[in-house]
Amino acid sequence: MSVTVRIPTQLRTLTGGTGEVTLEGSTVGEVLKALDTSHPGMADRLFDESGSLRRFVNVFLDDEDVRFLDALDTPVSNGQTLSIVPAVAGG
Repeated sequence: MSVTVRIPTQLRTLTGGTGEVTLEGSTVGEVLKALDTSHPGMADRLFDESGSLRRFVNVFLDDEDVRFLDALDTPVSNGQTLSIVPAVAGG
């Protein structure tokens, strides 16, 4: 499945400044692994030592937080959009 991944400004140094990339995969996890394959270093920013999404990294499939779906096992369909949204501390 071809999925668009929206890259936050903080991670665009790894994508050469690109804000969106199109990748293949059948689950959220496969797409994010493909993101690391095409843009090395991304996995270090997204995943913890156990392979789970870091607590401060939110990933949305269209408008749904994948943590409330099947997390990295959430299936994706052709044309969907994944958005990586780092949590930001505010005051």
